[in-house]
Amino acid sequence: MTAPDTQIEAYQASKKTAPTLRDQVKQVLANAPEGLTPDEIAAVLDESVLSIRPRVTQLDQMGQIERTDRRRRNASGSKAAVYVLSYAKTQRSLF
Repeated sequence: MTAPDTQIEAYQASKKTAPTLRDQVKQVLANAPEGLTPDEIAAVLDESVLSIRPRVTQLDQMGQIERTDRRRRNASGSKAAVYVLSYAKTQRSLF
């Protein structure tokens, strides 16, 4: 199998799993009103952070989740953004 074949295969696989992972990310964030980093979401779902980070980016671009101003350290020691469901951020601002 050549590199382009491998890339095509990986792309096809992600097209099947991405919607499910996005739904799972939203469910995890629904149960974490304080928000979570992509690494924390990956840990809850027992998934690779390499699978979760792109889903978090997609959901953020779709407006379904939002990046907060908060940061927490991830496994590598870097500061990572904390994300919340979009409606959770709106609800907190009402009170």
